[in-house]
Amino acid sequence: MTVSCGTISLNRMHVEDSQIKNFIIDAGLISQSEVEEAEKEAKSKKKPISEILVAKGKFSEDDIRRVQAYILGIPFINLKGQVLNRDILNLIPEPIARKHNIVAFAKKDDVLEVAMLDTDDLQALNSIKKKVGLKILSRLTDSESMRSVLIQYQKNLKDEFGDLIKNDSDEIKTITEKLPNENTSEGDLKKLAEELPVVRIVDTLLKHAIIQNSSDIHIEPLEDQILVRYRIDGILHDAMILPKHIGYSLAARIKVLSNLRLDEKRLPQDGRFKIDMNGEKVSFRVSTLPVYYGEKVVMRLLRESVSGFTLESLGFHGQGLELLHKALQHTTGMVLTTGPTGSGKSTTLYTMLDILNTADVNISTIEDPVEYQMKRINQTQVKPDIGLTFASGLRTLVRQDPDIIMVGEIRDNETASLAINASLTGHLVLSTLHTNSAAGAVPRLIDMKVEPFLIVSTIDVIIAQRLVRKLSDKKEKYYLSKAEAESISKVVNLDHVLDVLREEKIVSKKDDWENIPFFKPGKGTGEEGFKGRIGIYEVLNVSTAIKDLIIKGATTEDMELQAKKEGMLTMLEDGIFKAAQGLTTIEEVLRVVSE
Repeated sequence: MTVSCGTISLNRMHVEDSQIKNFIIDAGLISQSEVEEAEKEAKSKKKPISEILVAKGKFSEDDIRRVQAYILGIPFINLKGQVLNRDILNLIPEPIARKHNIVAFAKKDDVLEVAMLDTDDLQALNSIKKKVGLKILSRLTDSESMRSVLIQYQKNLKDEFGDLIKNDSDEIKTITEKLPNENTSEGDLKKLAEELPVVRIVDTLLKHAIIQNSSDIHIEPLEDQILVRYRIDGILHDAMILPKHIGYSLAARIKVLSNLRLDEKRLPQDGRFKIDMNGEKVSFRVSTLPVYYGEKVVMRLLRESVSGFTLESLGFHGQGLELLHKALQHTTGMVLTTGPTGSGKSTTLYTMLDILNTADVNISTIEDPVEYQMKRINQTQVKPDIGLTFASGLRTLVRQDPDIIMVGEIRDNETASLAINASLTGHLVLSTLHTNSAAGAVPRLIDMKVEPFLIVSTIDVIIAQRLVRKLSDKKEKYYLSKAEAESISKVVNLDHVLDVLREEKIVSKKDDWENIPFFKPGKGTGEEGFKGRIGIYEVLNVSTAIKDLIIKGATTEDMELQAKKEGMLTMLEDGIFKAAQGLTTIEEVLRVVSE
């Protein structure tokens, strides 16, 4: 089995299920009953117990690796944030390192220490031993460590672009100077887009965006230069400034890749293309827009695989998690996810689909666009220009005998009505709305002419969400002062958050806000103080009391107040909960929720 960075090969490690079970019970990591339940499921599904524990969110894949390392007596090495000696790193060529997830990190005399995700990959070890002619000592590491080291093979973006611009800029300039700017034929533009220097520059831009886990690339023409920016963890960063004359070439190349009209510069265009980088398939959703100094190009990066996500890993927990699992067991009804663009709604929906995607159900989706491709799921792309809208697509889907329907977004009255009717007629419907809070979804649906009695008859759970940046390992501990606690308590019910922290055993019953540590980025870390994002949520259960309020035409505030009485954490409260876990900062939560 090929192991890729970020996935785990559990079967190839020679650790018996019984050994993992005994270790977990002896260490008191989870209760014996939870282990026995996982063991029972592992036997019925004929899977390793470790795989079941990861799927249930009890452990991460890296936690399992550490347990296996301990049982096997193999040293575990954490390489996150370490800058390795380039000469030692290069002893293992990059293609081999990426294919086998193995890197060289230390050398002494005739001994080379290597870090791996799977120490049982004997083929890789033997191959490296022959190549370097050294004794090999293998160490286990985690996927984050592996990812951070593999990045070190890459040249810095500015260095790589410096070389490209130095070598290719004159050639591109010559090419563009030969062409009139406005009345250039499509054939000439296509020829320009296929010139090697242009191809190299675009490939480099895309590669570095993937390496840095960017969600978007912005190419913005200014008066005398081209500005390239990457959105990383929700924040835009300047990545590169390029010479002005390269702008035409870049736009033309991206248009060729996304099958857009090259000679159309006056109207916006939308397209998409896909690339394969080291075995990882990434789709790029492309949007072009005419601006004063040329054409602005924005590309959204979409990783095609959502495997490995669980509701727990997304950030759901406690009561909210239980409500979602309960709603997903229903055969009818509706689960709604709300939030602004870029808040992670699609990932939440796809994760729920992944949970529901079993051999005994038929799942169909109507999306704009299809962001992730999923096996065994019938996914349909909206095409308004030929009359395939959410409403018309949904009308047809219902005739396709689906058990579960996912509607990418409810945008209008007709789609809302059809989605509601689908959930009434024996289908489980998952969808999204653009509202600021969970309770805000109800008046939004009523605005779309959905009758209140239909809302209470169909909707089980409404989720509202945002994404906050996660703290990296380079973080500093501090404690809230009385003044800080009082200031926060004006916008957050800290007593409620503390009760939930105690219930979920994040803190002890004796702990209070005075002795609960919070964290902030370490001094001098800047943007390195954050890595990745996690969701903050509010999960509103459409209970009997909430249903009564909807029928009576109650305000959003009244519904939210009732939901809080029933135990719902607001997004702000969930953010403080996660800050108390050391996952993010209070400032980051306040920034995102106030946006």
